[in-house]
Amino acid sequence: MHDRLSAFRYRDFRFLVAGTASSSLGNSITPIALAFAVLDLGGSATDLGLVVGAFALADVVTVLFGGVLGDRLPRKLMMEGSAAGSALTQAFLATSLIVGFGTVAMLGIVGALNGCLSALSQPSSRAMTRETVPPEHLPSAVAGRSLLQTGAATVGYAVGGVLVAVAGSGWAIGVDALTFAIAAYCYSRLRVPHSVPEGERASMLADLGDGAREVLAHPWLWLLIGQAMLYHLFYGGAQTVLGPIVVGDEFGRSSWGWAMATLMAGFVVGGLVCLRWRPRRSLLIGTVLLSLTALFPIAMAVSEHLWIVLVGAFLHGFGLQVFDVFWDLSIQQNVAPDKLARVYSFDAVGSFVARPLGLALTGPIAVVVGYQEWLLVVGCVMGASALLALTSADVRNLTRRTPIETPPEPVTA
Repeated sequence: MHDRLSAFRYRDFRFLVAGTASSSLGNSITPIALAFAVLDLGGSATDLGLVVGAFALADVVTVLFGGVLGDRLPRKLMMEGSAAGSALTQAFLATSLIVGFGTVAMLGIVGALNGCLSALSQPSSRAMTRETVPPEHLPSAVAGRSLLQTGAATVGYAVGGVLVAVAGSGWAIGVDALTFAIAAYCYSRLRVPHSVPEGERASMLADLGDGAREVLAHPWLWLLIGQAMLYHLFYGGAQTVLGPIVVGDEFGRSSWGWAMATLMAGFVVGGLVCLRWRPRRSLLIGTVLLSLTALFPIAMAVSEHLWIVLVGAFLHGFGLQVFDVFWDLSIQQNVAPDKLARVYSFDAVGSFVARPLGLALTGPIAVVVGYQEWLLVVGCVMGASALLALTSADVRNLTRRTPIETPPEPVTA
């Protein structure tokens, strides 16, 4: 256990994961609070979709610039500024709902602003892991950070509904503002070197081009980003649109809550496994397990028993979490440090750019094809795309680096 948690010996890493876990907790509460806030203000399901879509669109549009800035400016500054800004915007939003001057349009505008703030810091935050621990402790750091963020998100989902019911949407969003303030404080305590490139700087467009060339230089990288695009194009609507309808109609509405809880349990177990399991060909193993995600939509489509759906949900979460940890570790160990934030931004854009389209098209297509039939198609595409990636020798043969262990540096207060 000591080796599995070795990254937590380092002060900077502890502050990093405390900040990311804090904001992850709040960000899991806000979607629930936001949904009821829109409805309480008289908004419709379409209005809610527009509010959520404003955040998603702003995030996708801005994240590439976040990657460029994360490789130009001190990453600590990007994270600290974004968290402080998000704390202020969420506090304003909470106040508007508590006092009573909030509107649906205001929720959309502030949501878009929060999407921009999140996108500006996300690549820097992911790249920061590498700067807080020595190379030999990076596997422990990646797995530990992922596990704590997933655990915090699970708690957020669990308490979000309770907070809204007991205190109201405004106070629940106020909790999110507090978590961002805590994150900003944690980031301000980081003592990492400002690894900013020296010399004359190229234009932002040129920097983006350098990031794109770095992605294209690694076939395993662009291939699995493409796979992630297919995953989110098909699965986003299957979970958000079809899942509640199919599972709710078949087994009762509470069953969908159980399915989501079981999915998160799979994430947590996968994170725990990754703390201990260090396969040499981790990307190969992760991609194989990624194919397990197909079992959830297939189970929803064909099963007449809830327990089978729950098993599918668990295996989906488990496989996806293991893949995510090994994927992140592969990027951390194989991408040039000065291009890391830009690569993470291309990863985010490539993975999520098609998700809004999938959300918009799932309903109309499923009505024509049939709900169960479309869930089968979704499952087959998810499983086949993951297995197809294994035909690449670059995916199969990429090995985890195992640097020589060095004694840990003294932990400062």
